[in-house]
Amino acid sequence: MKTLNFRAIAILFFLFTIQHTAVSQTQANLEKNIVTGKVVEKSSSEPVAYASLTLIEVATAESVSGAVADFNGEFVFSAVKEGKYFIQISFMGFRDFISDEFEINESQPSMQFDAIYLEPEDLALEEVTVMGQRDLIEEKVDRTIYNAENDNTIVGGDASDVMRRVPMLSVDMDGNVSMRGSTNILVLIDGKQSAIVASNISDALKQIPAEEIKAIEVITSPSAKYDAEGTGGVINIVTKKNNIQGASLNINTTVGWRASNLGLNASLKKGKMGFTLGGFGRAGYNILGSFDNQQLVTNMDGSTLNILQSADTRTNQMFGRYNFGWDYEINDFNFMTAGVSFGLRNRNTYQDGLLTETFMGELLQSAVLRDVETSNLSNNIDINYNYTKTYEKKGKELSISSLYSLNNLTNDFINNVYTGTFEDIASRVKNNNLGKNEEFTIQLDYVTPIGSGEGTLLEYGAKNIMRKAESDFAYLTAQGADGEFEQVDDITLSNEFSYDQNVTAGYFTFMRNFLKDYTFKGGLRYEYTNIQADFRNAELDTDIPSYGLFVPSMNLSRKLENGNMIKAAYNRRVQRPFLNFLNPNINAANPQQISQGNPLLDPELTDNYEMSYSTYIGNSSINFTSYLRNTTGSIQPVRTVLDDDIIFTTFENIGRERAYGLSIFSNINLSNRFNLSGSIDGYFAQLDNGLEDPLFAASNSGFVLSGRARASYLLGNDWQLEAFGFARGRQVQLQGSAGGLAIYNLNLNKQFAEKRGSIGFGIENFLMREFTMRNELVTPTIVQQSTVGIQNMSFKINFNYRIGRLSTDSKKKTRGVTNDDIKDSGADNSMN
Repeated sequence: MKTLNFRAIAILFFLFTIQHTAVSQTQANLEKNIVTGKVVEKSSSEPVAYASLTLIEVATAESVSGAVADFNGEFVFSAVKEGKYFIQISFMGFRDFISDEFEINESQPSMQFDAIYLEPEDLALEEVTVMGQRDLIEEKVDRTIYNAENDNTIVGGDASDVMRRVPMLSVDMDGNVSMRGSTNILVLIDGKQSAIVASNISDALKQIPAEEIKAIEVITSPSAKYDAEGTGGVINIVTKKNNIQGASLNINTTVGWRASNLGLNASLKKGKMGFTLGGFGRAGYNILGSFDNQQLVTNMDGSTLNILQSADTRTNQMFGRYNFGWDYEINDFNFMTAGVSFGLRNRNTYQDGLLTETFMGELLQSAVLRDVETSNLSNNIDINYNYTKTYEKKGKELSISSLYSLNNLTNDFINNVYTGTFEDIASRVKNNNLGKNEEFTIQLDYVTPIGSGEGTLLEYGAKNIMRKAESDFAYLTAQGADGEFEQVDDITLSNEFSYDQNVTAGYFTFMRNFLKDYTFKGGLRYEYTNIQADFRNAELDTDIPSYGLFVPSMNLSRKLENGNMIKAAYNRRVQRPFLNFLNPNINAANPQQISQGNPLLDPELTDNYEMSYSTYIGNSSINFTSYLRNTTGSIQPVRTVLDDDIIFTTFENIGRERAYGLSIFSNINLSNRFNLSGSIDGYFAQLDNGLEDPLFAASNSGFVLSGRARASYLLGNDWQLEAFGFARGRQVQLQGSAGGLAIYNLNLNKQFAEKRGSIGFGIENFLMREFTMRNELVTPTIVQQSTVGIQNMSFKINFNYRIGRLSTDSKKKTRGVTNDDIKDSGADNSMN
């Protein structure tokens, strides 16, 4: 207890010292080159606390600093350089104020404003200001941006809920993300990727609250600056930045029938130093469903068995993400940031009464009853440090970024097998699978304009990723309900596996505007990968050769009249196998369908060709994009029949994939009150595993369609009604298909307290009690049809409130680590 108290006192002393230093530096700057004043309400002369102020330079019309009025309405701009300026003030419920021009020079080193009076908005002005809506979708030269901060339907959700609204993306009911039908994508968070994202994208997305997301950037043709991973492209989740002045505490919570969450986020910015502290937790419960499976298996002797399975399912889950951030502006050209974040993801899934019946013809051969419990648990910690140096020359920048990430995983299951009378437990089977993903990354980026004019940019850099994955797995058996577990003495079932990967890369990109309306961006990246794999308890073949790859990229765009744009792009992408594909642990939670990874997999290569056209009609935007994706060495599952009629799945580099696609999306402003947006995505897929043996050869083709629509209507008095729907049809796979799905919701939101708070009511999937997905597998020896049902009808109440107000400060753009790699199988329970 004494040690704990001493540590607490030491921490408090350290924080006090930092705060005191920051305050002392701020006060030193107030001696000269300052602008001060007070903001008050015109009708009552009462101070307007937390009003946002922006200092704008007259010559460039650009913001050079931001401030926020304190509780007494007083504000200070410090360290103002000599020049001519004016101040812009804004606060909800008041008209914007723009001051007269003033000058800071040697003879007038400071400026003191008398009371600045803000006038309340009248009704006419309020209607114009409140009813106007910014576009949800923006089309940039190299990416499509979905402005999530303008979408109130996502309140109470997570990042996977936001991605369901983004054009070109599809998200299934488990949160697995695909871009134009490909799940081989890179997901970044503020330009960075941590070990938890590399381990399992779908679970990582559940840790990010929707309210913290500013935008989703979809980059279908990444430049050489990005790692070569991700054949489908890059998704960057941009969170709400904390480059602000002042103090703020934001509280958001949701209470629902199947899930609830609570989030707290605090920010403090004084002068050159800033701190952020935040946390978000989400609990899921009452997630009920069903499982049905039928598989016809042909044995080597030609006999056919019909296996039927059914069970009731339930899921409980807990997700959380907590972070502490620090930033410091050393001077006008040097900026540092550092942060540490901790996340957890606990998910327990139960199959109650899993009944397996085996028939030969109409004759029942056997019937086995099981209860299955699967535990998928993980926690992760990320520590990052970034340093950015800018120069007087606009656009020139040097950055050094580093990231250490550690993810601990537990992926276990227990099968309780009942006696023939289905009354008592006869035996139990347990699989312990403890894993660890660890990585350290450092990278250097340099950007410089070429020549004196704008429009020509050269960027180059280097990067090294050291990644280590470990899996300690074992099978244990026990007799009866109370018998002790004993480990199975079989190196294929109980072993330790390590996988070390080192990727060293260098790149350069060149961008130039030419012929007035054209922009070219091209680049080349080289990556060298070294891999070492080892089984500790066996001399198995794990010799994996090193390899080097050149990855080119080219992007060309032309601006047309009225803001229209046409783009063409080509790039080559590389997809290293995700750990789910590599882990040799045998997953037999369902003993009729077992799977095992292959640590000898090679990367797959994809050539992407794309052309798009964007146009505007009035206040509405429309985008058409066509593409071709050709993949060689594709990682595909290989399924065979083992003894006892078990379907065994592993993975090989035997596939060829080709997809021809077209996507159309639009954002339509029908009026100041009514906004409608939607998209349709479709592609024709061709898959072939390249084998000639008729027992294993497989090919498939077909169309895959998906679409989404969103409508928003402002009712007045700060009430808003919003609806959203998403549907995806049957998805073509090499040996069958995955079922379609549909998700929809309706939300009503009310803002109050000058829009510092909001309360909302939402209902999801209210037209059906249970939604089902039907999957199909067809091979020369296997015909399987499975149905997964989930009761996802839900009602929720959202509450959000902000204490304090922050204003944006014009900080330097910081770069971060972007580990753009590894193919994700989308499996929820096959990680280390």
